[in-house]
Amino acid sequence: MKYIENIEAIDQLPGRRIERGDTFRFRCHPDVGCFNQCCRNLNLFLYPYDLIRLKKRLEISSDRFLEEYVDVVLRDGNFFPEVLLRMADNDAATCPFLTDAGCRVYPDRPGTCRSYPVEHGVRFDAASKKTELVHFFRPPETCLGANEDQELTIDDWLADQEAKDYHRMTLRWAEVRSLFAADPWGAEGPNGPRAKMAFMAAYNIDAFREFVYKSSFTKRYRVKPEVLKRARLNDEALLKLGFEWIEFFIWGKKPASFKPKGK
Repeated sequence: MKYIENIEAIDQLPGRRIERGDTFRFRCHPDVGCFNQCCRNLNLFLYPYDLIRLKKRLEISSDRFLEEYVDVVLRDGNFFPEVLLRMADNDAATCPFLTDAGCRVYPDRPGTCRSYPVEHGVRFDAASKKTELVHFFRPPETCLGANEDQELTIDDWLADQEAKDYHRMTLRWAEVRSLFAADPWGAEGPNGPRAKMAFMAAYNIDAFREFVYKSSFTKRYRVKPEVLKRARLNDEALLKLGFEWIEFFIWGKKPASFKPKGK
């Protein structure tokens, strides 16, 4: 997903921009000659919601998922790392979840896979401080699914691929991520304790749950009871709390779900 700061930049991106009501043709199925070929040699970015779905599907901890399936990359000029799915160590550099029968995590596949061949950008409106999704139809030349006769709108495709929850959570993450356009770390740097705390709240949901429920967090902060109850067992609710925590802890933004005790 691309982050776009001005409307002029949208028209410079590759692919055909799809507005509401525009249609495109696409269908993927095992009889298409290129089936599963798109699951190789990828730079596939993972977002926080992707991780909570994938680790649950695999029935492993978020710590283990990060260790076994992820590369964390901090690019020059960035102040928060990017998380990429680590490809398998084979000649084709396949997705680690690809099998002869297809994707073994298909019901919980990442949002990028779910939306393919539609790519998305997030445009930030500096005036309103809000984000919006923009969509591009961008199948590679080798994709034969674009020759199929199924005609879709972007809403049809998102509903067909059950992608709306992914996009809702990714838009919320984009609001948080946009704050890191500026350097919040100072002399501490992007590998210091505050940076590690922010990464944990976004990408290591099991460790963040330990932090909320087994540290002094609830002694220092008054969390809304319904939020605390739901987040204990629900990863999505906990992730939303984590996004608020990052905004408050790093940027001082007033949270809706909790407040420091004594205030």
